[in-house]
Amino acid sequence: MKVGYVYDPIYLEHDTGDHPERKERLLAILTRLKEEGLWERLVPLQAQEAPLEDLARIHQRVLIDRVRRLAEHGGGYLDADTPLGARSFQVARWAAGGAIAATRAVLSGQVQSAYALVRPPGHHATPSRSMGFCLFNNVAVAAGWALNQGGLSRVAIIDFDVHHGNGTQEAFETDPRVLYVSTHQYPFYPGTGHWQDWGKGLGEGTCLNIPLPAYTGDEGYKGAYERLVFPKVRMFHPELILVSAGYDAHWADPLAWMLLSFEGYRFIIEGIRSLAEELCAGRLVFVLEGGYDLQVLSYGVSLTFAILLGLPYADPLGPAGRRESPVGDLLEQIARWHGLP
Repeated sequence: MKVGYVYDPIYLEHDTGDHPERKERLLAILTRLKEEGLWERLVPLQAQEAPLEDLARIHQRVLIDRVRRLAEHGGGYLDADTPLGARSFQVARWAAGGAIAATRAVLSGQVQSAYALVRPPGHHATPSRSMGFCLFNNVAVAAGWALNQGGLSRVAIIDFDVHHGNGTQEAFETDPRVLYVSTHQYPFYPGTGHWQDWGKGLGEGTCLNIPLPAYTGDEGYKGAYERLVFPKVRMFHPELILVSAGYDAHWADPLAWMLLSFEGYRFIIEGIRSLAEELCAGRLVFVLEGGYDLQVLSYGVSLTFAILLGLPYADPLGPAGRRESPVGDLLEQIARWHGLP
């Protein structure tokens, strides 16, 4: 099976100083993939700059212009958490374009699956606002491209970042062509993603939010995916699965309080890969989101590639070693709300 990746050195030019979302995240990933012998097994895919019309399909022009103008003036902050430098507007266009490039390669059959190793991340960027380290919404731009230029009619987005992808939900919550699924710590930044928030208008029922309490670990996540995520995606029967891949739900990440281990991530990623094989000829695209411990992040991405390549991979850090929060009653409540048997 052919597995591709999108990467370009331009992604290092988004200058955030000592901010948690910094260029060293990508450098750690590249180093790990090369050290573990995975890099040479992958198909390199050409990155690209997202055309403005693809950004405008998701984002208001006033937002695009605001990011451009601030970068042209040397940079600054779009909100308290979201810095940008002089090159950040161009880099953000290339990040969104990288997600499109990975999607195009999968839909054309050049590769079966692909991973867009891009920054800045995207899933918090709403149609009208850059926030939460995110300038433009990479996975949403890719989904919009797949629906409008890739010839698809149903796309599923699975978001396992520890934070709710409020921007992705807002972009598609009225669109019945997109299923958005999120497992996230709750209550937590950005404060959205309650389980009763399940879409609006024609999109009602196409948002599956699974707000998990702090200290949910492998068993809770396994239950969430077995009981809710996998059945919901099967019911939707997408033609492509996109994944907002964040590794900040790991127990060693400094910005969250979940207890997921790499064995838990393995269960999630293997399940998503199997869903793609079952439902959409294996067509699967990962887009990098969060993860702020460099060791955890690099191991998480290498684990993902190993699974996509069908290679064995052991958990290098082991379990969290503490008691997990129970979530069974919550999962059953969500299942009833969505009419899952």
